[in-house]
Amino acid sequence: MLHDPTLGDVRVVNGMSVDIEDWFQVGAFERVIDPADWDALEPRVERNTHAVIDLFAEAGVKATFYTLGWVAARYPAMIRRIVAEGHELASHGWAHARVFTMDADAFRDDLARARASLEDAGGVAVTGYRAPSFSIDPRTPWAHRVLAEQGYAYSSSVAPVRHDHYGWPDAPRRAHRPLADSPLIELPITTAPFLGKDTPTGGGFFRLFPAALTHRAIRRCNADDAQPAIFYFHPWEIDPDQPRVADAPLRSKLRHYSRLGAMRGKLATLLAGHRWGRVDAVAAREAARLA
Repeated sequence: MLHDPTLGDVRVVNGMSVDIEDWFQVGAFERVIDPADWDALEPRVERNTHAVIDLFAEAGVKATFYTLGWVAARYPAMIRRIVAEGHELASHGWAHARVFTMDADAFRDDLARARASLEDAGGVAVTGYRAPSFSIDPRTPWAHRVLAEQGYAYSSSVAPVRHDHYGWPDAPRRAHRPLADSPLIELPITTAPFLGKDTPTGGGFFRLFPAALTHRAIRRCNADDAQPAIFYFHPWEIDPDQPRVADAPLRSKLRHYSRLGAMRGKLATLLAGHRWGRVDAVAAREAARLA
């Protein structure tokens, strides 16, 4: 697809990312689906991730795949395809435990277990991390230090918003170094003003609301001193036929299942409308800017 110059700044390469988890591993269902039952549920992450890779190939886009170690251990061929297609393989933790539910030692163990699984399957070094449900926040003052100690180059784990599931509303909106004595970069997710508050532009917001709001947020971000936007979504969001969780709270079901059928087309337009690349490349450029 050709780029439409009316939609974004062609000088800025934004970060495209996918959080690789299955439909039953999402935060919305964590109180009604026991992780002990995951292996007995219908897996759809492999087929959906391959569909995402195909979508990126059609658009000529390279992206970052923040992947659960649990998923990598079960679908190594899928992980190898991610790497073979030129995408970045990065960590999303082992099994989607939110960082603020752990202490520093448990977080360190979770990082190590996930990284071992990812690197074993993909055959490449993993240097990027995204916390499940953007769960690095004021409750986890040790998290960036642990990531730096483990040799991560960057994190994209902070949502500078106020939300019922996550958020660090006072966090910086642009890439920054959260530790004075470390080169570690934090790349917060891009937000958009909506109904009087800041909201993440990816995932459910992008799926549920007019795409023009996200396009506008990316243009605004790019115009602010050539700042790259960071966008995210999940493979289950392009799967309208996934199983339904009958006993989930109504609010969770509305968030999770609404407008799944519209997502693929909206993504195709977003991919064509702006320049996209891997998040590690965005982090490297931002690190150079901060040097």
